[in-house]
Amino acid sequence: MKRTFLAVALAASLLTAAPTMALAQNAAASTRTASPSQLVLANSTRVLTTLEARRPEFTRDRGALAKFVASEFNQMFDRDYAGRLVLGRHGRGASDADVKLFADALADNLMQRYGSSLLDFNTELKVRIKSETPLRGGSIVRVSSEMLRQGGEPIPVDYLMRRVGNDWKVFDVMVEGVSFVQTFRSQFDGPLAQKSIRQVAGELKAGQLQASAE
Repeated sequence: MKRTFLAVALAASLLTAAPTMALAQNAAASTRTASPSQLVLANSTRVLTTLEARRPEFTRDRGALAKFVASEFNQMFDRDYAGRLVLGRHGRGASDADVKLFADALADNLMQRYGSSLLDFNTELKVRIKSETPLRGGSIVRVSSEMLRQGGEPIPVDYLMRRVGNDWKVFDVMVEGVSFVQTFRSQFDGPLAQKSIRQVAGELKAGQLQASAE
């Protein structure tokens, strides 16, 4: 798979991990009892269906697309925990406030950059769950899935999820074995070795640094 497609698939995969606020409010009880693999399948199907149904609207109104992207991404993706993992050694001893600042800047930069690319994503896909594997005594679960596309090989997408209270939250997504966390940890290792977390977060927010999955 080409790196440019990885970027789009990664953005789509991050969204398919996240239920909308309406879904979370209207089905709170069921989402608490649903297994991680059930959440991934339901959310993947719903997001792909919504992207296809609203494609004309999103094409005309990029603001509506941005709102959709933000509302989806913010609900179930554990951006603070993922942000701390991306920081790696640079996050040791860092305050929660600094980690959150970096995590928010990284997530916003990623979605601003690749959100519009979702309009080019082939949503006529089927999602198949392959397995659900408990890790670390069940506190973490790896959900392995495939995006099935016509005329092409299946695209493997794995989600790492962890318990946060009564909910399961995604903290890493791997598309064809390429990890969200590892990709950006490598990318920002250099800047973080030279500047503070707050400085790097500020440059991400200002667009002076770009989160790149390509």
